Amino acid sequence: GDADPKFKEGMELIFKQLMGVLEKAGVTEIQALGQEFDPNFHNAVMMEDTDEYESNHVSGVIQKGYMMKSKVLRPSMVKVAK
Repeated sequence: GDADPKFKEGMELIFKQLMGVLEKAGVTEIQALGQEFDPNFHNAVMMEDTDEYESNHVSGVIQKGYMMKSKVLRPSMVKVAK
């Protein structure tokens, strides 16, 4: 059956609190979509032909990446326009 809505609400609240704690600690999401591909921040897992984005720019985010202040915790897993 469906998950208890109260349980879901509780999980969302915990997630929001966790994100708040991380933000205070200096953790931010790496901006990727539409940015020029940068191997320091982006892990390219595939290339694609697209007219939507310029060549060598991130055309899709498969998994979000995060930084803590200036240190990369996990690079963004991305698709890059050919």
